[in-house]
Amino acid sequence: MCFESEKGKSMHKRFILFILLITSVLGIYADDSIKVSSADLQELIQRVERLEEAQAHPKKLGYGKFTIGGYGEVTAKHCFYSNNYLRYGKNPEKYANDHFGEFDLPHVVIYMGYDFGHGWSVGTEIEFEHGGTESAIEIEEEEGGEYESEIERGGEVALEQFWLQKAFSRYAIIRAGMQVIPVGALNAHHESTEYFGVYRNEGEFTIIPSTWHEVALTFMGSTKNGWHYQAMFLPGLDSDRFNRKNWIKPGTGSPYEFKLANVFAGAARVDYTGVEGLRLSVSGYCGNSFRNTLSKTNAELDASAYKDVKGTVTIGSFDFAYKGHGVIVRGSATYGHLSDAAAITQYNIAMRKGSVSSKQWVASDALAAGIEMGYDVLTPHRLSPQGKEMRHQLYLFARYDYYDSMLRYDNKKTDMYAWCGRHRAAVGINYFPIKQIGVKAEFSYGILKPGTRADGTRGKIYNDEPQIAVGIVYAGFYSL
Repeated sequence: MCFESEKGKSMHKRFILFILLITSVLGIYADDSIKVSSADLQELIQRVERLEEAQAHPKKLGYGKFTIGGYGEVTAKHCFYSNNYLRYGKNPEKYANDHFGEFDLPHVVIYMGYDFGHGWSVGTEIEFEHGGTESAIEIEEEEGGEYESEIERGGEVALEQFWLQKAFSRYAIIRAGMQVIPVGALNAHHESTEYFGVYRNEGEFTIIPSTWHEVALTFMGSTKNGWHYQAMFLPGLDSDRFNRKNWIKPGTGSPYEFKLANVFAGAARVDYTGVEGLRLSVSGYCGNSFRNTLSKTNAELDASAYKDVKGTVTIGSFDFAYKGHGVIVRGSATYGHLSDAAAITQYNIAMRKGSVSSKQWVASDALAAGIEMGYDVLTPHRLSPQGKEMRHQLYLFARYDYYDSMLRYDNKKTDMYAWCGRHRAAVGINYFPIKQIGVKAEFSYGILKPGTRADGTRGKIYNDEPQIAVGIVYAGFYSL
């Protein structure tokens, strides 16, 4: 922060006044019918004072109506395990000594918003994932490892937010348009500086969409004693796209130019911030998902056997954050249930070739839970010898996650998807030279669930997944 002397402020004020005066006089000189008066000069002085006041208090005088910002990450990692599409197959030991590395731009987001006044405002957000342009080459596990070109909504470039909002008061705000569905900790707080890891936490990122965005109608508001609430009406998910690895996460996408709304859903979130440094939050989602698609199976499978199938997705989540005394602690637990999971699995597997379905087993239940804690080791030295507060922050952190995208499923081979559940532990550092910029490094270790071996004994089947990762992140929003 820069501090100017009173003499410096006076000189700055006189300079601005001089520039405005010269500009105005030139404009006045061009029109002989207008004369320079003391009122004109007084108006110029007032304009200078308003500019100075706007710098210190932009919202107070109606300035700062245009907001621009965003967030993003530049990352690199080396994984001490295989990325072969068969690594979770019958012979995982074959890939035990494989390694691979990646450089990436996981998310680059540009945000712009404008306050029109009288309670009306608009917000927009464009996201670039992996630095791409919507087209990607992927290796298909279900088709013998063939290379295929994929086009995905939200996969590479997406209009993540575009909404119009009317605020009647702090207690009652209505928003309509494409917006983030704030279910879970990650969707509500997904900016790069809001978590310690180089990448977003694996649990929620695996089983539910992130960042989850839909065209929705929202009612929200807040109270003076720290309660914040949102209730949303939105289209349902598409059960055709559910799979074993990511549970219902792919169901938010659409291969069409529009999002089908044959079924509907609701979402809600409540936050409490009435205690300094503490946030407690609960959120949830409920909606049907079956037949929310244009795709159909063969006529014999599209009959009465499925007439009562709804595929109701129910998600409940609790998350919290505490910041104080140099410590940050964040945690969350998210549980989801899908009704008619066995029928949906049968329906999807029977879909014709070329359909959008992955034709995989999908679980009736999925779980993700995690906690992280960091300590700013510079806190005891927050004041420099000169008595000025230091901007730098250096957090040492640890994180633990457990998640399982196939927690429960209707299959006699109960261990065939043991690799979908795992524990993950991570330690690392976050260095912030300024509030908006961070440098991250971490070492993590993924331990996959045990299962039943070919000889009938239970124990470790799949290789563990250790990795090191580094990243540079940015998140900032500014009013003009």
